[in-house]
Amino acid sequence: MNNKKQISTLHKKRSEAYLGGGKEKIVKHHKTGKLTARERLALLFDPDTFQEQGLFMRHRCTNFGMTDKEFPGEGVVTGMGSVDGRLTYAASQDFTVAGGSVGEMTAKKIANVMDQALKTGDPFVFINDSGGARIQEGVDALSGYGNIFYRNVLLSGVVPQISIIAGPCAGGAAYSPALTDFIIQVEHEGQMFITGPSVIKQVTGEDVSSEELGGVESHSHYSGVVHFTAKNGKEAMLLCKRLLSFLPSNNTEEPPSLPPVSQMMGPEEHLRNLLPEDPKEPYDILDVIRNIVDKADFLEIQEHFAPNIVIGFARMSGHTIGVVANQPSVKAGVLDIDSSDKAARFIRFCNAFNIPIVTFVDVPGFMPGVDQEYGGIIRHGAKMLFAYGATTVPKVTVILRKAYGGAYLAMCSKEMGADMVYAWPSAEIAVMGAEGATSILYSKEIKEAFDPKELQEEKTKEYKIAFTTPYAAAGRGYVDDVIDPAETKMAIVTALEALRTKREMRPQKKHGLIPL
Repeated sequence: MNNKKQISTLHKKRSEAYLGGGKEKIVKHHKTGKLTARERLALLFDPDTFQEQGLFMRHRCTNFGMTDKEFPGEGVVTGMGSVDGRLTYAASQDFTVAGGSVGEMTAKKIANVMDQALKTGDPFVFINDSGGARIQEGVDALSGYGNIFYRNVLLSGVVPQISIIAGPCAGGAAYSPALTDFIIQVEHEGQMFITGPSVIKQVTGEDVSSEELGGVESHSHYSGVVHFTAKNGKEAMLLCKRLLSFLPSNNTEEPPSLPPVSQMMGPEEHLRNLLPEDPKEPYDILDVIRNIVDKADFLEIQEHFAPNIVIGFARMSGHTIGVVANQPSVKAGVLDIDSSDKAARFIRFCNAFNIPIVTFVDVPGFMPGVDQEYGGIIRHGAKMLFAYGATTVPKVTVILRKAYGGAYLAMCSKEMGADMVYAWPSAEIAVMGAEGATSILYSKEIKEAFDPKELQEEKTKEYKIAFTTPYAAAGRGYVDDVIDPAETKMAIVTALEALRTKREMRPQKKHGLIPL
């Protein structure tokens, strides 16, 4: 056998496989504005580092005329490479090959790289662009999806998993992204839903488009399924790379760090002017966060879902932190069902991957209302309490203004495991607001007073001085220090540096039971 001939055959087979569904289908794919599976991977990985696996995998289905049908690469490109110098595994579905449908061998390829990510302790990125299960393969295709889901669970909490929705992701296929840590959805290209518009029309009579049902608007604003949205495929890959830059490769490592912005830190007087004088006036908590973290660089997560709470990643003194903060400009920063779920999930992610949490508190309480009670605010609010209480990474809390009732506890108070709690002089820490408290405590006196309004104002002022100032809480040890806002960055960085060697033992158990 001529060695040159063998090599020539290899290169020919590779070239054919690299074309996926062929030039015509690639042109058609591009006309829709979408990138191909390989183009997406080229944007994600450092140049010339991607090593493909399973290029010659082939299905073994003989039903419905499938015997002689060739599906190059089985409709998915899998492998590993470097993302900003760090090893990462990926699977990218190829819509030009049988609509990216998932068959037995497609799933096997995906499961193989997931297994390798677990063994080596490196992130896994799954780029979804598929028509769903390959119907011709029947239960073999379903079994394939089951193998993927099972591995999503095995990888959970061990290595970061990121899903990118760059095309259709329907039916059971949507559950794999749902089992991963973060989902990035591309506007006008990616859609997710369990049952499509035609089935909904048939069953319920509702008329809805694919975009209305499963586009970025539905999932980033209403369902909360999606964590980030991107305008196009290129932006999605860049966003994925930025997200990975904050995360460790696995749960045994510390997050990557950058050189500190400045070795010298002193008081930052502009922080004193971020809060309005009127304690009832709203303000944007993002102004506070960006003025405290390195280079004002804050990667907000689920920006449009439950915006009354803000979560995301930043760095302080070069080290990754997770940020949880009430947003006074939306619903006064109150905690409700959606915000509790949003925060609890993020807190648990940070704990799994050794990311310290900094919590900024300005919360008037839990949202009252029949809808909230019927919707299970007790159960959902308890998720935040559970999440913070179960978390062992360093936790630093800064109380900016209001911290009332159970919501004060739910925002990582000293009692719920905060390692350090700081309060600005503007902090109000109490069971409830002073006006509400005096209305209950002095109801009889106020009713019988010559001027009820004047007496209420007088008692409210007395109550504020005696009970709601941060010095009352500091006097009991619930607050470690009352600080000048200008000292906030110094205080947090110093605390986090001291807590880098934190060790906290917990009772031996299989796992706690979060109130799902």
